[in-house]
Amino acid sequence: QVQLVESGGGLVQAGGSLRLSCVASGKIFAGHVMGWYRQAPGKQRELVAIVGNYIHTNYADSVKGRFTISRDHAKDTVYLEMNSLKPEDTAVYYCYASTDHDYWGQGTQVTVSS
Repeated sequence: QVQLVESGGGLVQAGGSLRLSCVASGKIFAGHVMGWYRQAPGKQRELVAIVGNYIHTNYADSVKGRFTISRDHAKDTVYLEMNSLKPEDTAVYYCYASTDHDYWGQGTQVTVSS
């Protein structure tokens, strides 16, 4: 079992920055994939960024160059640094981990005003 707890969402103006954090507890190891997805109202949940195999990262095209995912293995924490935020980044952001099963956090709201 893995539990994921996100924090760091909020309201920010366009062009601003936010940093999301996700603390994992349970049987999770450095080789397991962790990352972030998001879901905007009326839309499907979509990949934002993932980090796996210790250093490999993957980003959605819409966030490349603006968002950075990182991971602190000692703290079992994954971060999402979001810069140059746009109103279209508004969504609920979910932390994700894949071990023997897929696990999801409860979500944190990010709202970007124009």
